Amino acid sequence: MKIAVIGAGSAGLAALRQCTSGTYDTEVVCYEKTDQVGGTWVYREETGLDRYGLPIHTSMYKNLRTNLPKEVMGYPDYPVSDTPESYLTRTQILNFLNSYCDHFNLRQRIRFLHNVELVEPSTRDRKWEVKVKDLTRNTISVDTFDAVMVCNGHYFEPSMPDLKGQMVFKGEQLHSHNYRVPDIFVDKAVVVLGAGPSGMDLALDISRKAKRVYLSHHLKDPIGTVFPDNVVQKPDVKELTENGAVFKDGTNEHVDVIFYCTGYKYSFPFLSEKCGVRVDSNMVTPLWKHLVSIENPTLALVGLPFYVCAFSMFDLQVRFVLQYWSGKKDFPSKADMLREEAEELEKREKEGLRKKHFHMMGFKQGDYYDDLANTAGITPLPPVLTKLHNESSMQFLDNLVHYRETRYKIIDDYNFIQL
Repeated sequence: MKIAVIGAGSAGLAALRQCTSGTYDTEVVCYEKTDQVGGTWVYREETGLDRYGLPIHTSMYKNLRTNLPKEVMGYPDYPVSDTPESYLTRTQILNFLNSYCDHFNLRQRIRFLHNVELVEPSTRDRKWEVKVKDLTRNTISVDTFDAVMVCNGHYFEPSMPDLKGQMVFKGEQLHSHNYRVPDIFVDKAVVVLGAGPSGMDLALDISRKAKRVYLSHHLKDPIGTVFPDNVVQKPDVKELTENGAVFKDGTNEHVDVIFYCTGYKYSFPFLSEKCGVRVDSNMVTPLWKHLVSIENPTLALVGLPFYVCAFSMFDLQVRFVLQYWSGKKDFPSKADMLREEAEELEKREKEGLRKKHFHMMGFKQGDYYDDLANTAGITPLPPVLTKLHNESSMQFLDNLVHYRETRYKIIDDYNFIQL
């Protein structure tokens, strides 16, 4: 079976690893549009477009440290090597991905500086046609595959809110995708929009240089973290004026920059409409198990769920898909897969979640992992990963300034200790 993998970030590497493990009879090619592995973990100073006119993919900023301990950031068969600290720098994670790549001899399968322009089902048979541009030679080729794994990440297409007064505001407006260093905020008053993991981290990162940081969010309870003195929590922005922001509580502040930490949109610019996958209010659909195209089950979108133990989940998802593609398991009927997706959406809506939260896992991630493993009859992920992820997430909310000083050790599949 010939498989195309799109992207050589942490999900694409997991796909390559399992496709070349010898467990399945597969031939695999990975297309990567940049010149190295690592995806969003590759730090690039430049923003905007690269030298080939393609949008810069990475959203990595210089001072990033992981918001999860390394103990939950490895792959099932390749843990992060032991270091004194649990929370690592972006460079340490990128080094880890490179060592994983080399340990399993994956680099030879990757075609660097090859940008996938179009994926569509072949009209002649049940195969896929993948149109690729070799960026260095400026040539186009079309290859045929039996199956496609899309591993292009989901932290590159900014999601921007529609704010009243956006066109009137005379200051600077910036999305976190294009943020690299805090020096651009020296002595400025900044509104940080959004208090997700990146909004909170970035409010902290820029507070060292900015004069004043207004962390604007709609969380029902104030965040428990004790922020530096120049960080003030505010409700949502009601509108922007020429030189400031009016908040929903009626207060008005003079500000220099609006910093959008408002997340990202799922985007698959290379997927033809004929693939049968669409993004609806940031829910990728119709998919079975957040993963397999229901219209064309030899197309898989790896890595959509968020608030997860990402690298381990990618490995699990890839193993799940390969069980079916290799014929060891048979897909359910299309009707059954569609019904399952509809039932999950309904259940989430009853819990008060919106469609854009469909792929959010968080405290329910363990159920998702177990469901994948049980359904496909594959080795599950150890429950300790979910336990430690949840513990770290609580620490993040309660003690943002110091929680990365905590050190953990996993004892067995169920237990961890704090050192």
